[in-house]
Amino acid sequence: MRLQHALPNARVVYVSATGATTVHNLAYAQRLGLWGGVDFPFATRAEFVEAIEEGGVAAMEVLARDLKALGLYTARSLSYEGVEYELVEHQLTPEQVRIYDAYAGAFSVIHNNLDAAMRAANITGETGTLNGQVKSAARSAFESAKQRFFGHLLTSMKTPSLIGSIERDLDAGHAAVIQIVSTGEALMERRLAAISTEEWGDVQVDITPREYVLGYLAHSFPVQLYEPFTDSEGNLCSRPVLYRDGQPVEHREAVARGDRLIERLASLPPVPGALDKVIQRIGADIVAQVTRSLAPYRSQGRPVGRRKPSRLARPAETSAFMDDVKHILVFSDAGGTGRSYHAELSARNRRVRVHYLLEPGWKADAAIQGLGRRPGESRRSRRYFVRSRPTLKAEKRFLSTDCPPA
Repeated sequence: MRLQHALPNARVVYVSATGATTVHNLAYAQRLGLWGGVDFPFATRAEFVEAIEEGGVAAMEVLARDLKALGLYTARSLSYEGVEYELVEHQLTPEQVRIYDAYAGAFSVIHNNLDAAMRAANITGETGTLNGQVKSAARSAFESAKQRFFGHLLTSMKTPSLIGSIERDLDAGHAAVIQIVSTGEALMERRLAAISTEEWGDVQVDITPREYVLGYLAHSFPVQLYEPFTDSEGNLCSRPVLYRDGQPVEHREAVARGDRLIERLASLPPVPGALDKVIQRIGADIVAQVTRSLAPYRSQGRPVGRRKPSRLARPAETSAFMDDVKHILVFSDAGGTGRSYHAELSARNRRVRVHYLLEPGWKADAAIQGLGRRPGESRRSRRYFVRSRPTLKAEKRFLSTDCPPA
């Protein structure tokens, strides 16, 4: 931006890997003639951003189309020539089905108790909703925890098939690149916040998808008491009950319901995260990790926990993979942009890369960015992509509608 202002007469060419994915990725491109005065579609950049955001994806598509028609925007794609694609399906074992059913039943109980807790706390009543904002926030927190949990659960369950396929790749002399989203970083950061930094080197914790739901029950399950009142328009509503010092009053029944749910969920078997499973099965000595999260590690062949990586850990891990010291690379969003993992001619590791899309995530543009870490013009090996999914209809529907093709 500053360079454009300093050189007003200089010609500018904008080059971006994600130019038209969101409006903010075009907000710096003031030379495109989208805003600037009466002769432009919008007077200011703020007006441009606001209008396009209001129009959503459809507005971005129209904008990209019009810019292309004017010769101001050119979008190119990587060639699919030489790309090989495979779908690895994981058949859920009877034990995994039992675990899945147990958690599904637990969420059904949580849902029923959520409704009962909101009635007991006067968030809802016999006449309907008494406090729409609180009810919406409670349901949103529940659905968010549920989607996050089952996403992690299914990713963890299909990891054994992934590991088996990777071991076959290693036997064939190939290298594996694994793309994931969830690493358990947020949970670990909360745990580390409770202890001193001097103890980080020896910390031993159990981070599993179940912890997300336990956190929801402990902090987001509705337990605050509300009292009914009639507003100025005669509508029956509810407002929070506070002590004299301003602290909220908790409803005993709602608190008891939450405590019982925590006890029930804590009794179910934990399911380790995918990243931990890969490290514990294959070993950190051949797995490079390009993630933001704390790195799982082993001591004398035994899984211990995670340690806080240094600031230079990610570049060092990338170098270990490209130098053929480590033959497997796992990356999350932290390593999904601005990096190259392909078998370039200058790299020692010129093995055939097998790119596993283990966890596509919630955003198509982020998933595509991750897929772009593998191809390259100076590649030596084939481009080989593998998508992993369990034989579960709900997961198949999600992957077929919300995620990009490999």
